Amino acid sequence: MNKSAMTIRRIVISGLLLSGVLALQGCIEAVIVGGAASGVLVIADRRQPDVMASDERIEIQIGQRLGDQFKTAHINTISYNKMVLLTGEVANAAAKAQAEKIAQSISEVRSVVNELQIGPASSFGNRGNDSFISGKVKAAFISHAKFQPNHVKVITEGGVVYLLGLVTRGEAETATEIARTVGGVQKVVRVFEYIAAPPANEAPAAAGDSAKK
Repeated sequence: MNKSAMTIRRIVISGLLLSGVLALQGCIEAVIVGGAASGVLVIADRRQPDVMASDERIEIQIGQRLGDQFKTAHINTISYNKMVLLTGEVANAAAKAQAEKIAQSISEVRSVVNELQIGPASSFGNRGNDSFISGKVKAAFISHAKFQPNHVKVITEGGVVYLLGLVTRGEAETATEIARTVGGVQKVVRVFEYIAAPPANEAPAAAGDSAKK
C-alpha cells in the first residue's frame, strides 16, 4: 500500500471512530485537521445555533412519528437548516407519500426532499458499506483541502451520496466532483442551499498535501 493510500485509510478510520464518539455525545459535526496524529478538532457550522437546535428537534420528532407509523420500513431522516431529506426504503408508493406528509406536518420544517425508494429494507451489511463510503467521501474532502469539509454533510444510501449544506456554488461543484471520484459511489445528489459568499469571519480551508501541488 503506498503512502497516499495509507494516509487516506488513516483519515477514514479516524473519521469513523470520531463519528461514533460524537454521535454518543450528541455533539455537532467535527473533522480532524492535518491527519489523525494532530488530534485537533475544528467545530464549525454555518447554521445559527437556534437552527441547529431546530434541526435536532425535527429529526427526533419525525423519527418518532415515522417509527410509530412504519414498523418494518427503513427510513432515515436528516434535517439541515430545517430542510428535511428522507432516504431509505418503504413498501410502496402510498407509504412513500405518507412518510413525506408526516415530515411536512412538523411546524419547523421548511421543505422536504423525498428520496425514499420502494422495495425491501436494506441489509445491515449494505448500511455498513454506505457508512464506509460516507467516511471515504469525507476523507477525500479533507485530503483535497479545497473547502472546510464540515460545511458539507454527507449521507449515503445504496451507494448514492447525498450532499447537504449551506455552500457557495463553487464549493458545491468542488464537493460534487470530489465525491464522484470516490470508489463505491454510484451517484451524487446535491441537496444544497446556496449562499453568495462565505461569511467574512470564516477561517479558510486548511492546506493539505494536494493543495501544495
